[in-house]
Amino acid sequence: MMNRFEGRNGSREAKIRYLDGDFQILMPGSHVICAMTGETIPLEELRYWSVARQEAYISCAASLDAEKRAGALPTQKR
Repeated sequence: MMNRFEGRNGSREAKIRYLDGDFQILMPGSHVICAMTGETIPLEELRYWSVARQEAYISCAASLDAEKRAGALPTQKR
């Protein structure tokens, strides 16, 4: 069964607003791009993102790398 976001928009990148524990789809699509690796993340597999930076990550490791890059870890001096 095809949903209303499939078809023409099925392979388009979605535009997302990342919230605490959830996200809001601003423009329909099938995936987002990982800010650290450039890999495609299907929306149904999106689990990691930064609210502060409005970025998606493909894995916990990519999310941690982004936190390190941003100097956002508690052990890092800002």
